[in-house]
Amino acid sequence: MMMKTVLTVFGATGNLMHIKLIPAFIRLFKNGHLNKDTSILCVSRRDYDQEMYYNHLKESVNSALDLESIKDRLTYVQMDLQNLEDYRNLKLKIDKMHGENIQSLFYLAVSPEFFVEIAKGISLSGLVQKNNPQGRIVFEKPFGHSFESAKEINTQLEEYFSESQIFRIDHYLGKDMLQNILVMRFGNIIFENNWSNESIEKIDILVKEHSGIGNRGSYYDHSGALNDMVQSHLLQMLALIAMEPPVTLHSEDIRIKKIEVLRKTKIDSSSAVFGQYNGYLEEPGIPKDSITETFVHLKAEVHSPRFKGIPIYLITGKKMDEKIAEIVIHFKEHSLAKTLWPDQKPVHNQLVIGVSEYEGVRFQMNFKTPGLDDNLVETSLDYCHSCQKIGNNPEAYQKLLKDFIDNNPTLFTSWDEIEASWKIVDPLIVYPKKLIKYSNIDDLRVQIKNRKGSEHIDL
Repeated sequence: MMMKTVLTVFGATGNLMHIKLIPAFIRLFKNGHLNKDTSILCVSRRDYDQEMYYNHLKESVNSALDLESIKDRLTYVQMDLQNLEDYRNLKLKIDKMHGENIQSLFYLAVSPEFFVEIAKGISLSGLVQKNNPQGRIVFEKPFGHSFESAKEINTQLEEYFSESQIFRIDHYLGKDMLQNILVMRFGNIIFENNWSNESIEKIDILVKEHSGIGNRGSYYDHSGALNDMVQSHLLQMLALIAMEPPVTLHSEDIRIKKIEVLRKTKIDSSSAVFGQYNGYLEEPGIPKDSITETFVHLKAEVHSPRFKGIPIYLITGKKMDEKIAEIVIHFKEHSLAKTLWPDQKPVHNQLVIGVSEYEGVRFQMNFKTPGLDDNLVETSLDYCHSCQKIGNNPEAYQKLLKDFIDNNPTLFTSWDEIEASWKIVDPLIVYPKKLIKYSNIDDLRVQIKNRKGSEHIDL
């Protein structure tokens, strides 16, 4: 039987609450993944009463969602995040409404500069006791802007919470196809037996976005593509691709193997390419002399016996030709290909794992054309994962919220992973950036080719 849960969301009038959390709550309740005793306290500084807050949600949340279905589960609480007395009053309110035998959870949907202040208030008011697993917090990236800043935040948080009580969200880890990587690799001998430098030529990890920065200017200019995407999403994808088989699928065993990969990953800073799309300096909130990158192309290598010598390209950017996230495994040419088909050029096998937009797996192969000729033709086996889903596709936040409430940390990022990933990226922060200015992806391709010489780059 599920324990009675009180989930308090700080930042309950922000975009994350409107766009991701409220839709996830509605679907989780509707599908029976949260029990009827689960309550959500919505905390903000705004001077709202209950009715005003609900009207605010109606104006901000997608009208197609059944907001009415969770109306009775939402309670608005006005708080000053810097006033300890307000935290004590919050505890009294929770005790009065729900008693003390509950799991009291806290979602920090606020800017990182408030993390420590809120953690301190939660702790000093007795809302959560350190090392008590019935009290936990969860918060979003960015996890600092460098290793030192991330370490400082983590050191302060550890004054109030143990590591097991801290859940750090990288929402990419909630995506179905990233979770499927372990199943595909270790559940299919055909892939695991060829998952090494003996068979793999190179790997591309791409996250491309068609849009610009939108209304995120003030955040994005302090982050850039390197910190916003590479340090978190792309390195997590790399870790799943390059990790050794875990002892079990328990969260701690998976984390151990991911950390091993990250600690063995190095980036060739001399091959790094940084770009900034034309028009970035005219975006709202961007300084006219900004040198923040909106495109990154990096060459990494995992110095393990299995992956040593395999170039892994980490590529992300805005104003690209499409919106897509995928991992492409390029296999080497078969040793018999030139002998058996001297007049033709069989394609190299490719495994494409679609993480976002297209969700699924494509395996590129060689076949003979139909009929009397012996010509080879490129074809692919295609598994569409999203096609298998019935009804609304579960968003990553549904999975992550459910796992947080169930105290399952598998898809959340540990401090050791954060530390290892920052140590990979940190040298690039101080590396001199010569920005390529680009208008579109074709422009970018030409400039990279001219700059990088004959090296083949996939975009």
